[in-house]
Amino acid sequence: MHTEPGPDGQHRCWWCLSTPQYIAYHDDDWGYPVGEDQRLFEKLTLEAFQSGLSWRTILEKRDTFRLAFAGFDAQKVAAFDEGDVERLLQDKGIVRHRGKIEATINNARRLLELQATGTSFAAYVWGYEPSEAPTPGIASSPASVAMSKDLKKRGWKFVGPTTVYAFMQAIGMVNDHLPACAHHAKAEAARASFERPTA
Repeated sequence: MHTEPGPDGQHRCWWCLSTPQYIAYHDDDWGYPVGEDQRLFEKLTLEAFQSGLSWRTILEKRDTFRLAFAGFDAQKVAAFDEGDVERLLQDKGIVRHRGKIEATINNARRLLELQATGTSFAAYVWGYEPSEAPTPGIASSPASVAMSKDLKKRGWKFVGPTTVYAFMQAIGMVNDHLPACAHHAKAEAARASFERPTA
């Protein structure tokens, strides 16, 4: 785990330097707090699709994923049927994995069930925010294990502890920018000013 200088000379987390798109994702998106249900659903879904693949593959397809899954509007995705599954299996712009496609539709329905109880997905997710700073390089944590276990209990699919931890990193629940990364302090400041959703 190390940093390397980017095209502008700034040191960044080593994994992001392969493409300008990857650098932009690292600088402006990854590790910054997210509090909207729709964006959270997108991020968890894409982390599930990433399982077994590189994140770069998913990032390059992200815009097509958004088109394919109705902007990750849970109401719309929850209404998808077998015809939509077959349509998505023919879409070369996404990862054509039946299990993950069906899991996304299932998870949209589970998200609506959660919202129907009067709790936002954001409040649910941020309720698992750990009190301690992350250990660099870990693939899961006690918090991700606990969230994964509860999501599975609620009927969610493709939400193992590693996927959930990657989701926690992506939404800024933990700041896993390396301390020497030029964006560590920026992400930490965003976390400090972020108003945690409670309802």
